[in-house]
Amino acid sequence: MTATSALARDPLIQAIAEGDCEDIVERMNRGCQCVSLDHARLKAELERDPRDGALLSTINATRPHLFADSVAFVAKRHLEAAAAVVEAVERVVGLPGWQSAVLQHAPASARIDCAASGVFLGFDFHLAADGPRLIEINTNAGGGLLNVALARAQRACCAEVVPLASRGEEDPERAFFEMFASEWRAVRGDAPLRTVAIVDRDPQDQYLLPEFLLFQRLFERHGLKAWICDPAALCFVGGRLVLDGEEVDLVYNRLTDFSLDEPASAALAAAWHEQAAVITPHPRAHALYADKGNLALLCDDDFLRSLGVDTTTRDILVKGIPRTVRVRVEDGESLWKHRRELFFKPETGFGSRAAYRGDKLTRSVFASILAGDYIAQELVPPSARRLSVEGVATDLKMDLRLYAFRGAVQLAAARLYRGQTTNFRTPGGGFATVVALPCAQRGA
Repeated sequence: MTATSALARDPLIQAIAEGDCEDIVERMNRGCQCVSLDHARLKAELERDPRDGALLSTINATRPHLFADSVAFVAKRHLEAAAAVVEAVERVVGLPGWQSAVLQHAPASARIDCAASGVFLGFDFHLAADGPRLIEINTNAGGGLLNVALARAQRACCAEVVPLASRGEEDPERAFFEMFASEWRAVRGDAPLRTVAIVDRDPQDQYLLPEFLLFQRLFERHGLKAWICDPAALCFVGGRLVLDGEEVDLVYNRLTDFSLDEPASAALAAAWHEQAAVITPHPRAHALYADKGNLALLCDDDFLRSLGVDTTTRDILVKGIPRTVRVRVEDGESLWKHRRELFFKPETGFGSRAAYRGDKLTRSVFASILAGDYIAQELVPPSARRLSVEGVATDLKMDLRLYAFRGAVQLAAARLYRGQTTNFRTPGGGFATVVALPCAQRGA
C-alpha cells in the first residue's frame, strides 16, 4: 500500500475531507507530531540573495527557536471569524467619533493627520472553544516576511492539509511590497519612490534582524535603495530626512517608541511633524489601533452604539474581544477579588513587558498596577499544540496572528511557546505556519 492510499484511508483525514469538525482541530494539534518543515527549502528561501549566504546558519546559531518544525492547525471558520473581527475594527476606527474619542488623550504626535494607514497591523488572537478572541493589536507586528519563507518551506502531509499561505492566489510577498507602495501613493501620489530606511534601535542587536535583511532585499528587488539604521543615524536638514547625505523617502518604522518622543527619534519626529517623509507605521496609527485602552472601548456595546456602529459590527466585536476594562483605583477591591480570571496589561506597553496574569499577582505588584495606566482583560487561555521535542511529547501554547492592512488580512501565522507570553525562547516553539482545516461548524 502506498503512503498516499494509507493516508486516504485514515479516518482522521477522511473526516477532514468530509467536513466533520467534531474535535478534528484539537485532535490534529495534539496528535500530529510530524516534522513538516523542509530545512533545505527554508535555507533557499532565506538566502535568495548571495549576500545572505549565512543567514539561516546565523538564525540556527543565535535564534534556534525562531521557527517551529511543524504546522499549527486552525479551523477555517475560526480564521474567517478572526478576519471578521479585523474588518469590524477597521470599520470602527474609520469613524470620526472613534478618532475624536481616542485621540483626545493621545500624545500630540498622534494628532497629526496622515493619509498613510500604517503597515503591518498585527491582530493577535487566542482560540477559545467557540472561536477566536482578540487579545491585542500591534502596529509594528514583526514576522511577516519570515512567515512567508516558512510557509513556502512546508511539506504537506496530504492533499487535504495544505499550508494556508500557499492556497491564496495572491503572493503575500508581493502584497507586502504593494502595501508600502500604496502608503507612498496615498501621501505622495505619482512622485517616484526611490529610498527606504528600515529603522529600529540598535538594529544589529534586534532579535528580528534577519527579517530586516529580508525587507531590505525585497525593496532592492523592486529597484529601491534600502538601508537598515538606528533612528539616531538620521538627520533632519533643510526640511528633509537624511541618512549619510541621502534623502530618505519612506521609513519602515519598527520602533517601539510609538510617539517618537525619545531623544534618539528627534529627526524622525521632526520629519513626521513636517510630513517630510512617509513614515509607516506612525504615531497616529498606534493611537487609533494599538493603544491597549482601545480594547476596552471596542468591546463596550454602549459606547459603540453611541458612535452609530451597526448591530452586526457591534456583535462581532463584543463576541470577539474578551471583556476589557480600564483599571481604576475605585475598582481595586473587585479587581483583586476576581484577579484569577483576569490578565493585566499596561495601556501603552508592548510585548509582555509589565503584563501579569492575575493568579500570579502579589499585593505589592497589584498596588503598582492600580497606580499605573493598566487594563484588565478577561483571561482567555491559549490553545495547545503538542509536538515531539527531542523525542518527548511536549505541550506548547499557541496563539494566532493575522497580518492586516486597511482591514484586509494578508497572512495568518501561529506562535508556539511556553510560559506567560510568546518569547521565541521555547525549544520546539517559534513561528509556525497555519494550516486551515475546512471542517464545518459542530452541529451544522
